[in-house]
Amino acid sequence: MMDEKTATSAREVQGHGLSGAQTLIVASAAGLSVANIYYSQPLLDMIAADLGISSAVIGLIGMLTQIGYGLGLIFIVPLGDLIDRRKLIIVQGLLLTIALVVVATAGAKTMLLAGMASLGLLAVVVQVLVAQAAALATPAQRGRVVGTVTSGVVAGILSARAFAGTVADLGGWRAVYLTSALATLVMVGILMSVLPRQSVERKSEKYFNAVLSIPGMFLRDPVLLFRGGLALLIFASFSTFWTALVFPLSTPPFSYSHTQIGLFGLVGLAGAIGATFAGRLADRGHNAWTTGISLAILLASWGLIALLSFSIAMLLIGVFLLDLAVQAVHVSNLSVIVALNPEKSSRLIGGYMVFYSIGSAIGAIAATATYARSGWTGVSILGATFSGLALAVWIAGCLSASIKRQTRLADCSHE
Repeated sequence: MMDEKTATSAREVQGHGLSGAQTLIVASAAGLSVANIYYSQPLLDMIAADLGISSAVIGLIGMLTQIGYGLGLIFIVPLGDLIDRRKLIIVQGLLLTIALVVVATAGAKTMLLAGMASLGLLAVVVQVLVAQAAALATPAQRGRVVGTVTSGVVAGILSARAFAGTVADLGGWRAVYLTSALATLVMVGILMSVLPRQSVERKSEKYFNAVLSIPGMFLRDPVLLFRGGLALLIFASFSTFWTALVFPLSTPPFSYSHTQIGLFGLVGLAGAIGATFAGRLADRGHNAWTTGISLAILLASWGLIALLSFSIAMLLIGVFLLDLAVQAVHVSNLSVIVALNPEKSSRLIGGYMVFYSIGSAIGAIAATATYARSGWTGVSILGATFSGLALAVWIAGCLSASIKRQTRLADCSHE
């Protein structure tokens, strides 16, 4: 009887799309899952002091987490096109809970780094959730649903720092991961009761064939490669800022607490609003200009961020603009790639997010190294460089598309 009810629920969801409540639950679960990747950023100095890790090595936490995340995107997310995503989400959630406990109880550097890599590997459940939402949504609501779920992701990313800072000031950095482990376990229970099993028949495609098909999909389709390249650059810029921010703010003349540093993430929650707005624009066919304008805003934000030493107010405006721009581009990217082939949404999102993970890893390790050598000015130049390259790629893509359109029109007129 339960299987019949679940199958019926699945057919209803597939026919009518996701309800507002279901969308919000998936968005909340996505935010909680992705937050685990970012808890460490405002805690790096506290973790380093507790376990005796040097400032040069502590940057490996961010890099290994992103490497684990990248491996999960390649080897775990594609499973969503082959098996019941509901089961995949539940199993990942339970294993993620275990990884969080391992990190929280780590007594040595090796155990901590291994736990962080595992945490990143399993946190890709967020992308399985995005793929599930995109697949269950109707075409007319897909941009809005993806925007709402991505808003949950944004909220998770940005509130993670405030949450981690506050809990760490109260109970130490280990309490952050223990609390998240409990919340993740509760999340799994809720999703078990809300997510329907997939009633559609899955293709008899082999797992490794599905995984190996991803590079070819992106290499053959210039739109996928273009959007992936943008993701790499914008998230390198994003990671550069949020990885390095803790260093100047935790030292004189500011000497902010971890709670105060974490609150900077709340300013960036405006990105969640931008993500929803970008999804609605995507449903109306305005992806290209949404992307271009957002990239210009991203580049401009670094001019304000560079003023950290002179004005915290200017920094806050820069944070607002940076997160708004990055998430608007991200939602536009997701809306475009999912629309290309909804049946392969897991592979498309997994492949796209590999670019995200590479960019985030590059930004994390480059930011710590750059700050050690050149301070906040060097970090600002680095972030602006990534942003400028992204804008240049978009302009080049628009020019190329325009030339192709003119060529086709010329060919038609000759005929």
